[in-house]
Amino acid sequence: MTLIHATGVFLDGKGIVITGPSGAGKSDLALRLMALGAELIGDDYVEVAQDRPGRLVMQTPKNIAGKIEVRHVGILEVAFRPAAEIDILLTLTVNTTSLERLPLQKTQILEGVPIPCLDFYAFEASAPEKLKAALKILLPE
Repeated sequence: MTLIHATGVFLDGKGIVITGPSGAGKSDLALRLMALGAELIGDDYVEVAQDRPGRLVMQTPKNIAGKIEVRHVGILEVAFRPAAEIDILLTLTVNTTSLERLPLQKTQILEGVPIPCLDFYAFEASAPEKLKAALKILLPE
């Protein structure tokens, strides 16, 4: 099991790992997704492991379970999902200049497993809706 600096949420039946530098909006995006029904897995750190060949799961470290940082406000205790399979990896950027208008699909290897990934800007008002659309585009049923 590997500890990674990321926030994990479960939305619309999909496990989403949100990575990026400090201040890029990981917790902010998670809070907005939670307002739309997402469940928090872990904020700031998640543990990642392959539970069977080709399947990665994330879980919350026990010491931060059910806690999410609300920047400039404090730590909020919330209901949480203890674990979820990882379906997509978001890499947050601090500005939109590096983002492709219509990006090619790509993957990133995490713990030896290829995971669909998307570079993403969290601070647009439409970010939660864009993420829901990305799930439909990149992870069709």
